Amino acid sequence: MTTGEIPNEFQGYGVLKNGDWFKTQLISYPRKNINPKDVVIKNICCGICGSDLLTLKQQWGPMLREDGCVVGHEIIGHVIATGTEVTEFKVGDRVGVGAHCTSCGGCARCKSDNEQYCLQGVDTYNDVDGLHDDYITQGGYSSHFIANEKEVFAIPAELSSEEAAPLMCAGLTVFSPLVREVGYNATGKTMGIIGIGGLGHLAVQFGKAIGANVVAFSRSSSKKKQALEMGASTFVATGEEKDWTTNFKDGFDLILNCAIGIDGLNLDDYISVLKVGAKFVSVGLPDVKEKYSVSPFTFLQHGAAFGSSLLGSKKEANYMLKLAAEKGVRPWIEKVPVNAKSCSEALQRCDAGDVRYRFVLTDFDKAFSQ
Repeated sequence: MTTGEIPNEFQGYGVLKNGDWFKTQLISYPRKNINPKDVVIKNICCGICGSDLLTLKQQWGPMLREDGCVVGHEIIGHVIATGTEVTEFKVGDRVGVGAHCTSCGGCARCKSDNEQYCLQGVDTYNDVDGLHDDYITQGGYSSHFIANEKEVFAIPAELSSEEAAPLMCAGLTVFSPLVREVGYNATGKTMGIIGIGGLGHLAVQFGKAIGANVVAFSRSSSKKKQALEMGASTFVATGEEKDWTTNFKDGFDLILNCAIGIDGLNLDDYISVLKVGAKFVSVGLPDVKEKYSVSPFTFLQHGAAFGSSLLGSKKEANYMLKLAAEKGVRPWIEKVPVNAKSCSEALQRCDAGDVRYRFVLTDFDKAFSQ
């Protein structure tokens, strides 16, 4: 590998630790070292995720960098260099990276297609990378990115870069629990999806793509038409249909909660409509202060289980991308050119719920000088 064309400093739109959480500005920062299994990517675009907001608001924990935190973990770009031990990718390949940028590769979790749970694994931004000299990671609102090849995914030609970006986090986050709980062929199974937003609108589409009967849950009926268009067979407005649980006894093989906020979510109601032995899985992560409340008796009566899921494996990501290409699963996106003003506006609109259903930052070739 030659590093002559790889800048020693990358550029990105970051937020200062003690500044307003939504005010981005162009900053430069030293890149991390390139390990033998690393892939160096020149970024094309990056999706905006709810995780970005929660990190910038410091609701999941403090910002770790004083010189500005660059978020973004729905990255699409072209490979411009590879480490000496990289075997899967070559210069010029179009690839994506999600919310995980490296893992050890040697532990039991990594060796069983569970590398997203690696105890030495590193988040794409605002995390200490012990496998790269304790470098504090910076994300994808940036000119370049470096990731271990295990965390890098080839993008099918049928998907545009902007369509592929939200699949890196939102898509994989919902796809992994769907296939782990009901299988890659879910024909004859019924799943419920709570929250028709950035995560949920993809969960509905993927549920249909693997053959499941999909029931969409939302508090009001405002998104009913859209949910049915996405592939839901039934829509339930829980705030308007007070007796909805009566109609769904023993109704679900899986309920997936995609809502970030859990205030007002009655977990007992959802557990009560699961089939015996079925599971309620949550993928939306709220402020750390928010807690679920449920009676143990509800679980007991249904032999039900409560679970959670983190991202997804590379094996699942590759299958997901192939399925999306073949079945027409596409995120509903709004494109935004990456600059300080538009990043700030998009983050605020995302915080207000004013997006249907994913922002994607574009025009990276115009924004960065490297």
